[in-house]
Amino acid sequence: MAIKVFVDGHEGTTGLKILERIALRSDIELLEITPEKRKDPDARRALLNMADVAFLCLPDDAARESVSLVTSGTTRIIDASTAHRTDPAWTYGLPELSKNQRVLIKESKRVSVPGCYASGFILPLHPLVAEGIVPADYPVTCQALSGYSGGGKKLIGAYEGDGCDESLRYPRHYGLALKHKHIPEMQKFTGLHYPPVFSPVVGNFYAGMAVAVPLVLRLLSKKMTAAQIRGFLASYYRDERFVQVIPFDSEAHLDNGFLQMALRNDTNMLDIFVFGNDEQALLVARFDNLGKGASGAAMQNMNIMLGLDEGTGLE
Repeated sequence: MAIKVFVDGHEGTTGLKILERIALRSDIELLEITPEKRKDPDARRALLNMADVAFLCLPDDAARESVSLVTSGTTRIIDASTAHRTDPAWTYGLPELSKNQRVLIKESKRVSVPGCYASGFILPLHPLVAEGIVPADYPVTCQALSGYSGGGKKLIGAYEGDGCDESLRYPRHYGLALKHKHIPEMQKFTGLHYPPVFSPVVGNFYAGMAVAVPLVLRLLSKKMTAAQIRGFLASYYRDERFVQVIPFDSEAHLDNGFLQMALRNDTNMLDIFVFGNDEQALLVARFDNLGKGASGAAMQNMNIMLGLDEGTGLE
Protein backbone atom coordinates (compact mmCIF):
# COMPACT_ATOMS: atom_id res chain seq x y z
CA MET A 1 0.00 0.00 0.00
CA ALA A 2 1.37 3.40 -0.99
CA ILE A 3 2.38 5.89 1.70
CA LYS A 4 0.06 8.90 1.67
CA VAL A 5 2.10 12.11 1.87
CA PHE A 6 0.96 15.72 2.02
CA VAL A 7 3.38 18.64 1.61
CA ASP A 8 1.87 21.67 3.31
CA GLY A 9 3.59 24.71 1.88
CA HIS A 10 5.18 23.50 -1.34
CA GLU A 11 5.81 26.95 -2.84
CA GLY A 12 9.16 27.43 -1.09
CA THR A 13 12.52 25.85 -1.90
CA THR A 14 12.31 23.07 0.70
CA GLY A 15 8.79 22.05 -0.30
CA LEU A 16 9.65 22.06 -3.99
CA LYS A 17 12.74 19.92 -3.38
CA ILE A 18 10.71 17.44 -1.33
CA LEU A 19 8.21 17.21 -4.19
CA GLU A 20 11.08 16.55 -6.63
CA ARG A 21 12.28 13.68 -4.46
CA ILE A 22 8.76 12.27 -4.02
CA ALA A 23 8.24 12.30 -7.79
CA LEU A 24 11.07 9.77 -8.17
CA ARG A 25 9.45 7.26 -5.80
CA SER A 26 6.81 4.66 -6.61
CA ASP A 27 5.94 3.89 -2.97
CA ILE A 28 4.36 7.30 -2.25
CA GLU A 29 0.90 8.62 -3.06
CA LEU A 30 1.07 12.42 -3.07
CA LEU A 31 -2.00 14.15 -1.66
CA GLU A 32 -2.29 17.39 -3.63
CA ILE A 33 -4.12 20.59 -2.83
CA THR A 34 -5.42 22.90 -5.55
CA PRO A 35 -3.62 26.26 -5.73
CA GLU A 36 -6.67 28.27 -4.71
CA LYS A 37 -7.13 26.11 -1.60
CA ARG A 38 -3.56 26.05 -0.31
CA LYS A 39 -4.29 28.67 2.39
CA ASP A 40 -7.76 27.29 3.19
CA PRO A 41 -7.67 25.78 6.72
CA ASP A 42 -10.50 23.35 6.02
CA ALA A 43 -8.88 22.00 2.85
CA ARG A 44 -5.51 21.68 4.59
CA ARG A 45 -7.12 20.04 7.63
CA ALA A 46 -8.67 17.34 5.48
CA LEU A 47 -5.39 16.49 3.74
CA LEU A 48 -3.31 16.72 6.91
CA ASN A 49 -5.55 14.18 8.63
CA MET A 50 -5.69 11.92 5.59
CA ALA A 51 -1.90 11.70 5.31
CA ASP A 52 0.39 9.08 6.76
CA VAL A 53 3.13 11.71 6.70
CA ALA A 54 2.74 15.49 6.47
CA PHE A 55 5.71 17.72 5.68
CA LEU A 56 5.35 21.30 6.92
CA CYS A 57 7.35 23.69 4.73
CA LEU A 58 5.95 26.89 6.15
CA PRO A 59 6.82 29.97 8.21
CA ASP A 60 6.80 29.28 11.93
CA ASP A 61 3.32 30.62 12.73
CA ALA A 62 1.75 28.79 9.79
CA ALA A 63 3.51 25.57 10.86
CA ARG A 64 2.02 25.90 14.35
CA GLU A 65 -1.40 26.43 12.79
CA SER A 66 -1.00 23.27 10.70
CA VAL A 67 -0.11 21.24 13.78
CA SER A 68 -3.27 22.51 15.48
CA LEU A 69 -5.34 21.23 12.55
CA VAL A 70 -4.17 17.63 12.98
CA THR A 71 -6.59 15.52 15.00
CA SER A 72 -5.76 12.14 13.49
CA GLY A 73 -3.79 9.85 15.74
CA THR A 74 -1.98 8.34 12.76
CA THR A 75 -0.64 11.39 10.90
CA ARG A 76 3.10 11.79 11.44
CA ILE A 77 4.41 15.34 11.08
CA ILE A 78 7.83 16.40 9.85
CA ASP A 79 8.25 20.15 10.38
CA ALA A 80 10.93 21.95 8.37
CA SER A 81 10.31 25.30 10.09
CA THR A 82 12.05 26.66 13.17
CA ALA A 83 8.87 26.43 15.25
CA HIS A 84 9.50 23.16 17.11
CA ARG A 85 13.25 22.49 16.96
CA THR A 86 13.88 23.03 20.66
CA ASP A 87 10.42 21.95 21.81
CA PRO A 88 10.83 18.99 24.20
CA ALA A 89 7.59 17.48 22.91
CA TRP A 90 9.19 17.09 19.47
CA THR A 91 12.04 14.85 18.35
CA TYR A 92 15.03 16.55 16.78
CA GLY A 93 15.45 15.05 13.33
CA LEU A 94 19.21 14.63 13.18
CA PRO A 95 19.66 10.83 12.99
CA GLU A 96 23.43 11.00 13.41
CA LEU A 97 23.22 13.01 16.66
CA SER A 98 23.60 9.96 18.90
CA LYS A 99 23.32 6.19 18.82
CA ASN A 100 19.75 6.39 20.13
CA GLN A 101 18.46 9.19 17.91
CA ARG A 102 17.11 6.92 15.17
CA VAL A 103 15.03 5.03 17.72
CA LEU A 104 13.56 8.31 18.99
CA ILE A 105 12.78 9.42 15.43
CA LYS A 106 11.22 6.09 14.48
CA GLU A 107 8.93 6.11 17.51
CA SER A 108 7.93 9.76 17.19
CA LYS A 109 4.90 11.30 15.49
CA ARG A 110 6.37 14.81 15.67
CA VAL A 111 9.83 15.39 14.19
CA SER A 112 11.52 18.73 13.53
CA VAL A 113 14.04 19.02 10.69
CA PRO A 114 17.26 20.72 11.84
CA GLY A 115 18.26 24.08 10.46
CA CYS A 116 20.88 23.95 7.73
CA TYR A 117 23.54 25.89 9.64
CA ALA A 118 22.71 23.93 12.78
CA SER A 119 23.37 20.57 11.09
CA GLY A 120 26.82 21.71 9.98
CA PHE A 121 27.60 23.07 13.44
CA ILE A 122 26.24 20.22 15.57
CA LEU A 123 27.63 17.22 13.72
CA PRO A 124 31.34 18.13 14.10
CA LEU A 125 31.02 19.67 17.57
CA HIS A 126 28.48 17.57 19.48
CA PRO A 127 30.66 14.43 19.83
CA LEU A 128 33.57 16.52 21.10
CA VAL A 129 31.44 18.16 23.80
CA ALA A 130 29.72 14.88 24.72
CA GLU A 131 33.09 13.16 25.14
CA GLY A 132 34.41 16.01 27.31
CA ILE A 133 37.07 17.03 24.79
CA VAL A 134 35.61 20.48 24.20
CA PRO A 135 34.42 21.97 27.53
CA ALA A 136 30.73 22.81 27.67
CA ASP A 137 31.65 26.36 28.65
CA TYR A 138 34.09 26.81 25.74
CA PRO A 139 33.67 30.24 24.03
CA VAL A 140 32.64 28.78 20.66
CA THR A 141 32.63 30.87 17.51
CA CYS A 142 31.31 29.86 14.11
CA GLN A 143 31.40 31.38 10.66
CA ALA A 144 29.36 29.91 7.83
CA LEU A 145 28.94 30.58 4.13
CA SER A 146 25.77 29.60 2.27
CA GLY A 147 24.24 29.90 -1.15
CA TYR A 148 21.36 32.35 -1.44
CA SER A 149 18.69 29.65 -1.87
CA GLY A 150 18.72 29.27 1.91
CA GLY A 151 16.97 32.63 2.14
CA GLY A 152 13.87 31.41 0.31
CA LYS A 153 11.91 32.89 -2.58
CA LYS A 154 12.44 36.53 -1.65
CA LEU A 155 16.23 36.26 -1.52
CA ILE A 156 16.34 34.06 -4.62
CA GLY A 157 14.33 36.74 -6.42
CA ALA A 158 16.77 39.42 -5.30
CA TYR A 159 19.72 37.51 -6.73
CA GLU A 160 18.07 36.19 -9.89
CA GLY A 161 15.59 38.93 -10.76
CA ASP A 162 15.98 41.54 -13.45
CA GLY A 163 18.15 44.49 -12.48
CA CYS A 164 20.05 42.57 -9.80
CA ASP A 165 21.81 45.03 -7.48
CA GLU A 166 25.57 45.24 -8.10
CA SER A 167 26.24 44.83 -4.38
CA LEU A 168 24.87 41.27 -4.51
CA ARG A 169 27.94 40.15 -6.42
CA TYR A 170 29.88 40.14 -3.15
CA PRO A 171 29.52 37.93 -0.04
CA ARG A 172 27.45 39.60 2.67
CA HIS A 173 27.45 39.08 6.44
CA TYR A 174 24.06 39.10 8.10
CA GLY A 175 22.54 38.16 11.47
CA LEU A 176 24.75 40.84 12.93
CA ALA A 177 22.61 41.24 16.05
CA LEU A 178 23.95 37.74 16.94
CA LYS A 179 20.44 36.36 17.36
CA HIS A 180 20.15 34.10 14.30
CA LYS A 181 17.17 31.77 14.54
CA HIS A 182 19.36 28.63 14.46
CA ILE A 183 21.37 29.57 17.57
CA PRO A 184 19.01 27.98 20.15
CA GLU A 185 19.25 24.54 18.52
CA MET A 186 22.98 24.98 17.91
CA GLN A 187 23.49 25.48 21.63
CA LYS A 188 21.00 22.87 22.86
CA PHE A 189 22.12 19.95 20.70
CA THR A 190 25.84 20.47 21.18
CA GLY A 191 25.40 20.69 24.96
CA LEU A 192 27.09 24.08 25.21
CA HIS A 193 26.41 26.18 28.30
CA TYR A 194 26.46 29.41 26.29
CA PRO A 195 25.33 30.30 22.77
CA PRO A 196 28.05 30.45 20.11
CA VAL A 197 29.05 33.68 18.45
CA PHE A 198 27.61 32.86 15.05
CA SER A 199 28.44 34.84 11.91
CA PRO A 200 26.63 33.69 8.74
CA VAL A 201 27.53 34.93 5.26
CA VAL A 202 25.46 34.64 2.08
CA GLY A 203 27.29 34.33 -1.25
CA ASN A 204 26.36 34.88 -4.87
CA PHE A 205 25.77 31.20 -5.69
CA TYR A 206 22.57 29.17 -5.53
CA ALA A 207 23.34 26.26 -3.21
CA GLY A 208 26.11 24.79 -1.12
CA MET A 209 27.25 25.49 2.42
CA ALA A 210 30.36 25.40 4.61
CA VAL A 211 30.16 25.79 8.39
CA ALA A 212 33.48 26.45 10.18
CA VAL A 213 34.25 26.19 13.91
CA PRO A 214 37.78 27.11 15.11
CA LEU A 215 39.24 25.57 18.25
CA VAL A 216 42.23 26.69 20.33
CA LEU A 217 43.62 23.36 21.46
CA ARG A 218 45.23 24.58 24.70
CA LEU A 219 41.71 25.39 25.97
CA LEU A 220 40.40 21.85 25.48
CA SER A 221 39.75 19.54 28.43
CA LYS A 222 41.80 16.78 26.84
CA LYS A 223 45.13 17.35 25.13
CA MET A 224 44.63 16.52 21.45
CA THR A 225 46.12 17.60 18.14
CA ALA A 226 44.00 18.48 15.14
CA ALA A 227 44.89 15.11 13.60
CA GLN A 228 43.73 13.30 16.75
CA ILE A 229 40.43 15.21 16.72
CA ARG A 230 39.94 14.13 13.12
CA GLY A 231 40.62 10.52 14.14
CA PHE A 232 38.08 10.72 16.95
CA LEU A 233 35.37 12.09 14.63
CA ALA A 234 36.18 9.46 11.98
CA SER A 235 35.65 6.73 14.56
CA TYR A 236 32.43 8.32 15.82
CA TYR A 237 30.89 8.53 12.34
CA ARG A 238 32.46 5.42 10.80
CA ASP A 239 29.09 3.66 10.31
CA GLU A 240 27.18 6.69 8.99
CA ARG A 241 26.37 6.57 5.29
CA PHE A 242 25.58 10.28 4.97
CA VAL A 243 28.47 11.69 7.03
CA GLN A 244 32.02 11.38 5.73
CA VAL A 245 35.02 12.49 7.76
CA ILE A 246 37.72 13.49 5.27
CA PRO A 247 41.32 12.30 5.85
CA PHE A 248 43.44 14.77 7.77
CA ASP A 249 45.92 15.03 4.91
CA SER A 250 43.08 16.42 2.81
CA GLU A 251 44.93 18.04 -0.10
CA ALA A 252 43.38 15.52 -2.51
CA HIS A 253 39.94 16.80 -1.43
CA LEU A 254 40.83 20.46 -2.08
CA ASP A 255 41.35 22.41 -5.29
CA ASN A 256 44.82 23.95 -5.09
CA GLY A 257 44.22 24.52 -1.40
CA PHE A 258 40.65 25.84 -1.84
CA LEU A 259 37.57 24.13 -0.41
CA GLN A 260 34.97 23.68 -3.15
CA MET A 261 31.50 24.53 -1.88
CA ALA A 262 29.27 22.66 -4.32
CA LEU A 263 30.67 19.12 -4.39
CA ARG A 264 27.87 17.73 -2.21
CA ASN A 265 25.06 19.61 -3.93
CA ASP A 266 22.00 17.55 -4.90
CA THR A 267 22.95 14.89 -2.34
CA ASN A 268 22.21 14.14 1.31
CA MET A 269 25.92 13.85 2.14
CA LEU A 270 27.82 15.96 4.66
CA ASP A 271 31.62 16.09 4.73
CA ILE A 272 33.56 16.94 7.88
CA PHE A 273 37.08 18.32 7.50
CA VAL A 274 39.54 18.94 10.32
CA PHE A 275 42.42 21.27 9.50
CA GLY A 276 45.16 22.54 11.79
CA ASN A 277 48.18 21.55 13.84
CA ASP A 278 49.27 20.98 17.44
CA GLU A 279 47.93 24.35 18.60
CA GLN A 280 44.80 25.09 16.58
CA ALA A 281 42.10 23.20 14.73
CA LEU A 282 39.39 24.20 12.30
CA LEU A 283 36.29 22.01 11.95
CA VAL A 284 34.48 22.50 8.63
CA ALA A 285 31.25 20.85 7.48
CA ARG A 286 30.41 20.96 3.76
CA PHE A 287 26.99 20.00 2.40
CA ASP A 288 24.00 21.12 0.36
CA ASN A 289 21.85 23.57 2.30
CA LEU A 290 18.85 22.25 0.33
CA GLY A 291 19.89 18.59 0.72
CA LYS A 292 21.24 17.43 4.10
CA GLY A 293 20.36 20.94 5.27
CA ALA A 294 16.66 20.70 4.35
CA SER A 295 14.77 18.39 1.97
CA GLY A 296 17.21 15.48 2.11
CA ALA A 297 17.13 15.49 5.89
CA ALA A 298 13.32 15.63 5.82
CA MET A 299 13.12 12.58 3.54
CA GLN A 300 15.71 10.71 5.61
CA ASN A 301 13.54 11.28 8.69
CA MET A 302 10.43 10.06 6.88
CA ASN A 303 12.20 6.86 5.87
CA ILE A 304 13.27 6.20 9.46
CA MET A 305 9.80 6.96 10.87
CA LEU A 306 8.22 4.48 8.46
CA GLY A 307 10.78 1.73 9.06
CA LEU A 308 12.20 1.98 5.54
CA ASP A 309 15.85 1.94 4.53
CA GLU A 310 16.80 5.49 5.45
CA GLY A 311 18.63 6.01 2.17
CA THR A 312 15.55 5.32 0.01
CA GLY A 313 15.32 8.05 -2.61
CA LEU A 314 18.55 9.70 -1.40
CA GLU A 315 22.14 9.73 -2.53
